[in-house]
Amino acid sequence: MKANVTVFDHPLITHKISIMRDVNTPSKQFRELVEEVAMLMTYEVFRDFPTKEVDIQTPLALAKCKVLAEDVAVVPILRAGLGLVEGVLNLFPTAKVGHIGLCRNEETLEPMEYYCKLPTDIADRRVVLVDPMLATGGSAIDAVKMLKKRNCKNISFMCMIAAPEGIKAFTEAYPDVPVYCGALDEKLNDKGYIVPGLGDAGDRIFGTK
Repeated sequence: MKANVTVFDHPLITHKISIMRDVNTPSKQFRELVEEVAMLMTYEVFRDFPTKEVDIQTPLALAKCKVLAEDVAVVPILRAGLGLVEGVLNLFPTAKVGHIGLCRNEETLEPMEYYCKLPTDIADRRVVLVDPMLATGGSAIDAVKMLKKRNCKNISFMCMIAAPEGIKAFTEAYPDVPVYCGALDEKLNDKGYIVPGLGDAGDRIFGTK
């Protein structure tokens, strides 16, 4: 595994992803599991988050305490990435939320941009780009390109399931952007879907199939 790629082996994450893979898991439960996995992964993604020391007056004395030293933005790739947002916000309720709209051309498998709305101070924030799946890597690569055009310097990409092909493409395009995933699967099929995967994450989150 590449140095800038982390595949989590936490038993809670692997357990919940296993339930998500089940074709019989209904949309409501699937959606709840996506949020829970996103929250568990966020805890690990920000393990090295910088802090600063401040003085806090407790009921008994003045205490030297540590608080977070940077602002955060979470940016989902629409539409499936929306499922992970609440999980991140559960831990970072003050984070701002941007949106990047990319859809896949079913013939070429290439991503197409249709929307981008980001916080005005996005360049000054630690950005967590989220999408449930890293398949071909095209959407994630294009999304990072859009963020870098807006002078974002501190970007991480978080997904639940990745394919080796997506990892390879993404890390070759952006070796400076850390990748965090809940599971690394076997391969892509001829339609660009992750195998064994969990199907179309967007459809399963929103119940559109």
